[in-house]
Amino acid sequence: MEGILFPRGVVAGQEGLEEYRARGGYEALVRAVKTTPEGIIKEVSDAALRGRGGAGFPTGKKWSFTRERPEQPRYMVLNGGEDEPGSKKDRLLMENLPHLVIEGVIIAAYAIGANKAYLYVNANYETAIKSTTDALAEAKAAGYWGKGILGDSFNLDIELIPAPHNYVAGEDTAVLEVIEGKKAWPRQKPPFPVTVGLFGKPTAVNNVETLANVAPIILHGAKWYRSFGTPDSSGTMIFSLNDDVNRPGIYELPFGTPLRYLIEECGGGIKGDKKIKAIMPAAPSSAYLPADKIDTPLDHNSMREAGSSLGCGVVHLVGEGTCVVEDVLKASEFFAAESCGQCPACRMETNTLTTLLKKLQQGQGGRPILEQFGKVIAFNKGKGFCNLIAMPGPPIESALKLFPGDFEAHLATGKCPVN
Repeated sequence: MEGILFPRGVVAGQEGLEEYRARGGYEALVRAVKTTPEGIIKEVSDAALRGRGGAGFPTGKKWSFTRERPEQPRYMVLNGGEDEPGSKKDRLLMENLPHLVIEGVIIAAYAIGANKAYLYVNANYETAIKSTTDALAEAKAAGYWGKGILGDSFNLDIELIPAPHNYVAGEDTAVLEVIEGKKAWPRQKPPFPVTVGLFGKPTAVNNVETLANVAPIILHGAKWYRSFGTPDSSGTMIFSLNDDVNRPGIYELPFGTPLRYLIEECGGGIKGDKKIKAIMPAAPSSAYLPADKIDTPLDHNSMREAGSSLGCGVVHLVGEGTCVVEDVLKASEFFAAESCGQCPACRMETNTLTTLLKKLQQGQGGRPILEQFGKVIAFNKGKGFCNLIAMPGPPIESALKLFPGDFEAHLATGKCPVN
């Protein structure tokens, strides 16, 4: 199945400038600077491009909000902080297709009226940083960024910023704090970055995969882009399958592709020929789905109707013979460890939920402990400066609902029911 970002003929390994131009690279930028910024935003809006960082917010709307602000200067930020467990899509794009990403950044900056762009890249991604740095040098030498881009009056300076290796550092406002030389702590919202962002000025922050879609849209048009996917979720998305399956890897699929296709045709099925017990479509923060939801289409509406979400496309499978209590405890421990500690409510919730799960795991607390999870989650709803405080809730609450037997077995014996 051919993708938009990885079409047939694009091989693994860093794609240089000449290779990229041979398949139409930077033609979208040439077209963009001959179009008004408003025209670019309209094309991206008509394509219904949604953010690929997890929230799925309409990209054209974000750009429009930023451009409409009268304050100057405006900033464009590429968020490549990617620190979700198992997510490799942004790293893959920056390592292999750096010019595709950079062209998207330049077009986005032109659209919002920014003359400065920052590439915020996970500091652990050494190969991605080198690939991107090399590509930036090639692109600047060719006149694609700098002063008077392609003979136009559009000027753009681009700077690469290494991102700290922790989960919260990838949150949009924490990104801005790091670029400003501060701790990777999320800001209270509102105001949002589109109004008060980097250095207090309007700023658009977009995920790497989101911006990688921009040049294809401008080059081929919104109608072409919407021929992929569904009316609600247009285009393709990159999904990450890890060691749960026989063929771990990164797979680009049109939105609306059945989850079964990703797991069985792409991933070769779950390891050990086990039956699937549960599916987490956006690990580690989404609700579990039961095995009978395996034919759910991979798009935002379908996943929401099924009771879960797409997030950034890391699909985690739980096989028969695995205790869901043990699985959800790992997710809870991750969030407790990754909470930045800035918000008391978040520190309290993530640590309390993990403590409750550990007690339950050891058979302590009796049935009343089961009621405590919902109370803790409800008490802290809407608190905290970022969404991490809400992330442990869906895995825990869905696990309690779908697999009560696993929890009851732990309470009865203090042992995992599958051991």
